[in-house]
Amino acid sequence: MKRPKLKKASKRISCSKRYKIQKKVKDHIRKLRKEAKKNPVSKRPKKDLGVPSSAPFKEEVLREAEQRRLKVEEEKEKKHQAKIQARAEKRKKEKDTTTKEEGKAKKARQEEVEKPIKKKAAPDRSSKQFLCSELNKVIDASDVVMEVLDARDPLGCRCPELEQAVLQREGNKKLLLVLSKIDLVPKENVERWIQYLQHEFPVVAFKASTQIQDKTVQAKKNRRIVPSNEVLDKSRGAVCLGSDCLMELLTRYAAANTESEASLKVGIVGFPNVGKSSIINSMKGILACNAGVKRGITKSMQEVHISKTVKLIDSPGVVASPSNPPASMALRSLQLEEGQETVLEAVRTVLKLCDKIQIMLQYNVPDFRNSLEFLTLFAKKRGYLQKGGIPNTEQAATAFLSDWTGAMLSYHCKTQENHSLPVYITDAVVAQMQTGWDLNLLKTGNEETLKGVKFPNQASSITFTTKGPTAGLLSVSDDKPAAATTATEREAGQTDENNEPEKTAEEANGTEAPETPQEEPLKKKPGQVQFQKVTFDISSTAATDDSYDFNTDFK
Repeated sequence: MKRPKLKKASKRISCSKRYKIQKKVKDHIRKLRKEAKKNPVSKRPKKDLGVPSSAPFKEEVLREAEQRRLKVEEEKEKKHQAKIQARAEKRKKEKDTTTKEEGKAKKARQEEVEKPIKKKAAPDRSSKQFLCSELNKVIDASDVVMEVLDARDPLGCRCPELEQAVLQREGNKKLLLVLSKIDLVPKENVERWIQYLQHEFPVVAFKASTQIQDKTVQAKKNRRIVPSNEVLDKSRGAVCLGSDCLMELLTRYAAANTESEASLKVGIVGFPNVGKSSIINSMKGILACNAGVKRGITKSMQEVHISKTVKLIDSPGVVASPSNPPASMALRSLQLEEGQETVLEAVRTVLKLCDKIQIMLQYNVPDFRNSLEFLTLFAKKRGYLQKGGIPNTEQAATAFLSDWTGAMLSYHCKTQENHSLPVYITDAVVAQMQTGWDLNLLKTGNEETLKGVKFPNQASSITFTTKGPTAGLLSVSDDKPAAATTATEREAGQTDENNEPEKTAEEANGTEAPETPQEEPLKKKPGQVQFQKVTFDISSTAATDDSYDFNTDFK
């Protein structure tokens, strides 16, 4: 109950009362004045009259008085000096104690510095060891593992080592394939890939929403006035398709295979930039996990509660093995972020697997001879220029790769005609992975998802040549860069063996040719033309037959 507010007392009084008080005060003051006149009090100090002249022994009395005065002054001075000395000693003691404490603190500090640091260093969240350990934690903690595949290259997004590890783990774990980014692939191609992958595992078609905002932060309103003749079509990015089917599928599986209190844990795994975090955000309806075009944003596992019976676990991207082809490393791995591979090399490998005419039509650039010329034209088209109008090829290469790894560019891969099961998958494994799921619900859900998606035209999509499944690392011990050689390195080795230079005459006779000093390669500077040095032997030109001998005429 709220406490009532108390009223303050009023200071107003009646006039009769006020006049009565004033009269009493005047009478009191008058009375005090009368008493002061009767008993006057002098405020002046009494003056010392001194020794009268007629007093006997006047000089002796004055001398004694002077000595008494000097004695009193000496005592006062002694007391004053004693106080000053006591203060000085006190200050000295305080200074000594502070210096001693500072010395002890300095000595303790030096001892701490000299002692070896035994504290555990924080783990590097970007290292391969940390990423592999987090991925293994997600696999161990989940009952169902969902491998997310990019619909533009589903076969290249599959990791045989990951699937084999899930099948070999204890606990009868289920493996489910999710085909994401289906709105960037022609409809016929998506249907073929769903039929192709259903021979091994259940497949769910999914189109994530790319316009989910964080509800905890108040978003700024877009105040742009839309004209009457303009229609804004935001359905392609805002609408999420396939989430209802996937949620119903997981809920039914959880109700049939888990206890009433326990929730079904579903681990989301896959290579970077396939759409793992976007699927979780779309199913949750808010920005629960960080997502972006840059690869490797998710560094650790993160649990997100979708419902009372289903819990999704986000995981970092699978680290690609260095033994993969360069195209797979450019699109799937984190080598670019780690600085182990340049973006220019990645663009060169991607362009080799595409049709030049389709690239020219997609990016609206003229004919080009190599990847460097393409990046120069692309940089001029986008306005990526350095000082002096020089095209910034590195920025253009980064933008080109972000189109291919992000949800921007439309390209597709053709399915294989003859389907054959991998070595680690048998017919018994396929039957075991399909038990427990409502396949009829899955089929009808995929059909409804495909009906609602606005697919691109076959002519506007770039045809891409896939390099097959990408090998991944589940532990750091699997990474052996010394033994792993890429296909390009093997080809380079064969060409070097075939094009071995012939031996000179001196080497054939058994004598070693004199060593020629090897010149250091020129360091290329951006935006500058480099000229290579060419050695010119004057002695060889002087010994030719055309040289004139001056000794013949002038002797």
